[in-house]
Amino acid sequence: MEELIAKIADLILSSKRIVVFTGAGISTESGIPDFRSPGGIWSKFDPSEFTYQRFVSSTENRKQHWQLLRSGPFSSLGGEEVEPNAAHYAIAELWRIGKLDCVITQNVDNLHQKAGVPAEKVIELHGNMKWVKCLSCGKRTPMDAVVKRMAEESIDDPHCRDCQGILKPEGIFFGESLPEKALREATYYSHNCDLFIVIGSTLVVTPAAYMPSYALQSGAKLVIINLSPTPLDRQATILIQAKAGEVMSRVMERVKREIVL
Repeated sequence: MEELIAKIADLILSSKRIVVFTGAGISTESGIPDFRSPGGIWSKFDPSEFTYQRFVSSTENRKQHWQLLRSGPFSSLGGEEVEPNAAHYAIAELWRIGKLDCVITQNVDNLHQKAGVPAEKVIELHGNMKWVKCLSCGKRTPMDAVVKRMAEESIDDPHCRDCQGILKPEGIFFGESLPEKALREATYYSHNCDLFIVIGSTLVVTPAAYMPSYALQSGAKLVIINLSPTPLDRQATILIQAKAGEVMSRVMERVKREIVL
């Protein structure tokens, strides 16, 4: 392990354009439940019930969504009480020392920003559950403000105060297109990096999972830090199957030590 950590640190020190790609595995260490692993959210709920089409067409479906957002397994995604963990802070440190081009994330929890990565350097392919958007007029409202209003006014299907349009969390639902700007930026940075670090993703959800392949096609080195196997393990320059927080903390300790030396 120590030898692999040293090799990752050396790659970081010798690289000029680093992209970090994160999935649900980085945020489980902050207490946010995983979606697809055994015992994850989708082993307890039917994903077909959580489509964009059902949300906009069914009042009962929206009530179910909001109930789970307020007090169910999804409530932590928009909650203020969830804190970044060691891996998030290590990535933010990578930004502070001038080595990070951007973070591309499949996560919707806002933890990279909370850890200190500037919002404009976090490309959110699957949206952000900290915000709610009106599907009619486009007005954005913080999730916690909507949840507070629901409790105060005993509302179970909130609508826009300005135009009465449907309010929807900004996280991307099944059947909903990914944000075009985010996808375009992620593709660009993936094609133009020299080191691509995957942290906490099984690389099975497309099109997000295409990003490391784009990096490889452009000649970048690939590092994968994930507890379970991924389809790109054999193409990785370095593969570590361990917890993200432990690995990234040790990597950044070594990087900073070398910079000081």
